[in-house]
Amino acid sequence: SGRHRVPRATAQLLAPVGDPQKVICVGLNYHDHCQEQGVKVPKEPVIFSKFPSAITGPFDDIVHPQDTSELDWEVELAAVIGKRGRHIEEAVALEHVLGFTVANDVSARDWQMRRNGRQWLLGKTFDTFCPLGPAIITREAVADVHNLWIRCSVNGQRMQDSSTRHLIFGVPALVAWVSRFVTLVPGDILLTGTPAGVGVFRKPPVFLQRGDEVQCEIEELGTICNRVV
Repeated sequence: SGRHRVPRATAQLLAPVGDPQKVICVGLNYHDHCQEQGVKVPKEPVIFSKFPSAITGPFDDIVHPQDTSELDWEVELAAVIGKRGRHIEEAVALEHVLGFTVANDVSARDWQMRRNGRQWLLGKTFDTFCPLGPAIITREAVADVHNLWIRCSVNGQRMQDSSTRHLIFGVPALVAWVSRFVTLVPGDILLTGTPAGVGVFRKPPVFLQRGDEVQCEIEELGTICNRVV
């Protein structure tokens, strides 16, 4: 309508969903990401989670914990659930999705891969480890969610550059799979995995340091940019 506008410079954008019931994540879900670490393509989705307290705004700081020296980036397409469901059929799964947004699945690789019994949770869920935004783009407004370029840059250097067409399990398959185990409710967030180019599998490995700036962007969905402090 053009009413109730404020200058962008005077507004702080928060995460479009700040306190969901669930933040569900998918590992090893891009063919190129499996290749870069030399693992087989999964036959079933690999599911883990973050706590909602990991969520932070699209331009807020990522806090580098003292407990890790291996902080890494992962740009991801995130789907936001809009309709409650359990045992959802894949053919109608997209009807349960409100829309999509950009996420950074920030990861402490030492905790993910070597500590805590090599369970992924603690390495994935430090506070501020899930920047999200800048907005939810409704499902109907995205031409083809499985054909969007997806990129991540650190201090202006391109680290990840791929396309959602390389997803192993697409959004409908993931929604259907997860709903076999838990009831999906409006506001739940589903992070769909990251493409190749993460820091831990570079030779030599590259990790985020305080002062670094991480920019994650997905075609049609927008850009988030977070400084490590």
